[in-house]
Amino acid sequence: MGAFLILLAAGSSPAFAQQNNEKVPVNNSTQAAKQAKRHIEGRVLKVDKQKSSYRVKMLKKSGRVVTLDVDKRSGKVKPSKSKDDN
Repeated sequence: MGAFLILLAAGSSPAFAQQNNEKVPVNNSTQAAKQAKRHIEGRVLKVDKQKSSYRVKMLKKSGRVVTLDVDKRSGKVKPSKSKDDN
């Protein structure tokens, strides 16, 4: 019975939810940056708040700059479709 309770408690954590592709809302730019860093190894240069997402500009270890969109409601990370103004 005790092991079942531990598994049940672990299932409600945000980290566990991310592994199972459940929705984890992103409430601020710090959370958006952390979410982006889970997908791309590198340094966060800038985070901009958009209407329904956060746009995160990152510098990869290779020297390449990439831009990701982090959805506010679901926490999903995807490459930005539009070009940024550098």
